[in-house]
Amino acid sequence: MLVLAFDTATPAVTAALHDGGRVLAESTTIDARRHGELLAPTIETVLREAGASLRDLTAVVAGSGPGPYTGLRVGLMTAQALATTLGVPAYGICTLDAVAYGSGLTEPFIAATDARRKEVFWAPYADLRTRIDGPFVDRPADVPVEGRPVVGAGAALYPADLGESTAPPYPYAGSLAALAVERLAAGTPLDLPRPIYLRRPDAVAPGAPKRVTA
Repeated sequence: MLVLAFDTATPAVTAALHDGGRVLAESTTIDARRHGELLAPTIETVLREAGASLRDLTAVVAGSGPGPYTGLRVGLMTAQALATTLGVPAYGICTLDAVAYGSGLTEPFIAATDARRKEVFWAPYADLRTRIDGPFVDRPADVPVEGRPVVGAGAALYPADLGESTAPPYPYAGSLAALAVERLAAGTPLDLPRPIYLRRPDAVAPGAPKRVTA
């Protein structure tokens, strides 16, 4: 088994290789504006560090969001293209699940990432593996923290509403890969690499042109 995992739903452009037993290589760059430029070199870096090639892959896993449309589609389209080219399965895992898994928490908590527009993407968890509900998008003040720890960059941005942030801030690909391998080994069905959008896109089709009269 050799699983390539990556996520572009947050400012972290992150990729990792997992052989079914451990993470062989992982690379992350924080840059919210260069997902398209950085993902391919990041994948090349982890393949090189692990001494592997694309032809060695047995599965591809991408973070499926929620996240901003532009960054999110970079990872999901890359996953679909690689899977088609290599003839291997591609899967999608909720980006918040990767943040939660990386926390290592065994108590109830909330994972929250930046949704921009002064909002956060969030979901409640019973433990690092178990999402209770969601994901949702809300203003930080409307998230029902109720004394639970909050992991992810969303808390770091809005500590007055969400409390002190607990690591990790981002869905690092090592956690995403390890979670995918764990679910595959357990026979848990994984989703297809399709985006989780919680908002309508900002871009809209133009309306009919206004009539001009003399």
